[in-house]
Amino acid sequence: MPLDYPIAVRELANGLRVVVSSDRSVPTVSVNLWVGVGSRHEEPGHTGFAHLFEHLMFQGSRNVAEGEHFETLLAQGARLNATTWFDRTNYFETVPTGAYELALWLEADRHGGLLDAVTQECLDNQRDVVKEEKRQRYDNRPYGNDLVDIYATVFPDGHPYQHPTIGSMADLDAASLQDVHDFFRAHYAPNNTVLTLVGDLSEDDGFAAAERYFGGLAPVDVADRPVPPLAPLESPVRLQRVEQVPENRLYAAFRLPSAEDPDFLVAELAFDVLAGGATSRLYRRVVRGTQEATHVGRSVMGLAAGVSLGYFTFDAADGVTLETLEAALVAELAGLVQRPPTDVEMEVLLADTERWWLQSLAAQDERADLLSQYTLLYDDPDFINTYLDRVARVTSADIARVAAQWLRPESRAVVTYEVKA
Repeated sequence: MPLDYPIAVRELANGLRVVVSSDRSVPTVSVNLWVGVGSRHEEPGHTGFAHLFEHLMFQGSRNVAEGEHFETLLAQGARLNATTWFDRTNYFETVPTGAYELALWLEADRHGGLLDAVTQECLDNQRDVVKEEKRQRYDNRPYGNDLVDIYATVFPDGHPYQHPTIGSMADLDAASLQDVHDFFRAHYAPNNTVLTLVGDLSEDDGFAAAERYFGGLAPVDVADRPVPPLAPLESPVRLQRVEQVPENRLYAAFRLPSAEDPDFLVAELAFDVLAGGATSRLYRRVVRGTQEATHVGRSVMGLAAGVSLGYFTFDAADGVTLETLEAALVAELAGLVQRPPTDVEMEVLLADTERWWLQSLAAQDERADLLSQYTLLYDDPDFINTYLDRVARVTSADIARVAAQWLRPESRAVVTYEVKA
């Protein structure tokens, strides 16, 4: 039986899509905005701009001084932050019920009037903040550039998903104040945004508040270049790093269908069968069985523009070569096609997926985030209610079929990190 979270959607005259899901269980409201701008929307030479604006949006706007956005909401007991990704930038806060209109006013002020506060001094300051973030998160930690390397091997040169959201520091250094203002004007508009309200309010109150604070923002012409689908790699691609890392590590990545393709969900389940936990095939083989690895994991990224990404991670035990672990992966990839998941494996898979999904939806803020995601990128807010039914319809034969197409051994992109002697 489908889940039945209440979901109401309305589009304002300026194109802002508003989603309201009433939940009176606790006296809070989660305010969540997804803007259709991420690193894939950046032009060559202007990488890192989407992430830069995640920082700039907290530095003041037309009627809000620097630092006041955080300070004002934290004084109300709020939790708030923002993140940037390939396909979007999101801004979110969970506040006591009595403060949600304050949150909306603050959000509308920076979405409509940010550039009043983006001076040369502000830009220079936040450029330095981003550089320090890159040093801490990427350059000065073990395996810090692993995703950068994975993107570089999986996606061809010039592809919008090839560069990371942190962007190029050279591009940020070269960015003029006019460049930055132009980027904001091209993407930050109500017709390129979804506003979601989940919590202690009625649908009518939520829509009225959205109209009151966001209805006056003007739409713009938003250009989104189509991205052609990418087929699986035809032959293996490799990148080797020798660095100061604690142990030898292997990543094996694959192109997958875009997240709106029904086969993406099947591919995600195939990754779970292979490396989704202690009962998965690779874990039982190389961690619990031969003990050739100390850890096996997987990650799947559903992306909106023509292709998605999934990868396996292996940490080698002492004395075990990465070639040994890669051979085990190749064997299990072939084995998934020859020996589709058993009834027991399918039962475990469905139970784990259901537990994870219900756990995600139990939190108001995560539910709001998922509603924004599936409304902005796929125009399907009811996905949160239908996802488990879609999973239940996937068969063992489906998983073998999708594995044969997308998880062929020759389609792997391999990135290795080896301990520097």
